Amino acid sequence: MKWGSIILFVSVCSFSAYYIYEPLPEQMEQKWKIMLTDSFFRTLSHVADFCELVGLQHYMGVMYLITLIEKVVPLSDEQVLVIEESFEGVDVLVYQPQHKADASDLRRAVVYLHGGGWCLGSARMSPYDLLARKIVKELNAVVLSVDYRLAPPHHFPEPYEDVYRVVKRFLQKEILAQYSVHPGRIAVSGDSAGGNLAAAVTQQLLNDPEQQVYFKAQGLLYPVMQALDLKTPSYQQNQDMPLLPRTLMVRFWSQYFTSDKKLFKEMMANTHNSPESSTLLKFVNWSAFLPERYQNQYNYSAPVVMQADGKAVHKRGQWRSIADPRASPLLVPDSALHALPKTYVLTCEFDVLRDDGVMYVTRLRTAGVDVTHQHYEGGFHGAMMFTVWPTDFLIAHLMTDNFVSWLQLNL
Repeated sequence: MKWGSIILFVSVCSFSAYYIYEPLPEQMEQKWKIMLTDSFFRTLSHVADFCELVGLQHYMGVMYLITLIEKVVPLSDEQVLVIEESFEGVDVLVYQPQHKADASDLRRAVVYLHGGGWCLGSARMSPYDLLARKIVKELNAVVLSVDYRLAPPHHFPEPYEDVYRVVKRFLQKEILAQYSVHPGRIAVSGDSAGGNLAAAVTQQLLNDPEQQVYFKAQGLLYPVMQALDLKTPSYQQNQDMPLLPRTLMVRFWSQYFTSDKKLFKEMMANTHNSPESSTLLKFVNWSAFLPERYQNQYNYSAPVVMQADGKAVHKRGQWRSIADPRASPLLVPDSALHALPKTYVLTCEFDVLRDDGVMYVTRLRTAGVDVTHQHYEGGFHGAMMFTVWPTDFLIAHLMTDNFVSWLQLNL
């Protein structure tokens, strides 16, 4: 009996080690912590797949557990006042310094949009709460953190429209005065899907004839920028990297647009473009916009275009969404880029979205925009939000400090 217990224990330990261990690039630090964190995400994904297969729960419904685990109740403290508000029917958290602003010395402000593939995440998660407090304390700024609606219940453009309404409301002069915010010192920022929304809103505000106040800066943290080509070099190189494998990113994209699983299959095969969306492929041609070091050994091949012969899966609404710059900000023409504000773009080497951010940097610089590009050779997707024990990473604190320092200098 004793030997049987020992054998069982050794077997369980061996299986656990085999499941947890995965070879990671040398540039990555704290490898075992990354492996352990990723094993939790992979396990939850397997459970989500099973629950959806047997009809117990939608995949994203199970994955939302990640959001629930990290949710906190944002409370005021001695330095930061936190208020829950509703702007145009959208829940927001307003973080402000506790001391009142001098009438002659108005504050800076940052509108922050959380990540999570448009399906997960919340402004009330502890990493976003900590980031907002840090910005308030170090910049003496106001932070508006937005809880936009999520897919799959709310497909594109609803999450985008939530954010746009909130931004339009906040940028009204009387609202800025209410929070003692200087109208010329406001930034928008977001990570991953939040970076996508930040870039899209910043672009679209420039086209709004009613708008009087604009952003001075935008901070895009490993942003999602395009849905047309899902086989860029970074999608290929990092397809199995933690914590965002290609399959999950493609699932996020398809769920953002529709609950039709046929779109997911087409996106996985990179055959989801229609003749209409194919006219925009020139804006995501990575052979033209990626520096050679990011192209590596990969050769460019334009995505397959599905002919409109009745056999294609897409409904007209789907291809319109895929080609909509509010969903894919990289698709706007060069003429729409030159008036954009100072921009900070953070990218990670081991991230399927790396090339989205790098291509946007190239196009912005060509258009004459002042761009700071900070690339982390050992970075992985979502790294900046891992600031809370036990999943706290050194690189997360470095990224946060560098980003806040950039805001301090440029806002």
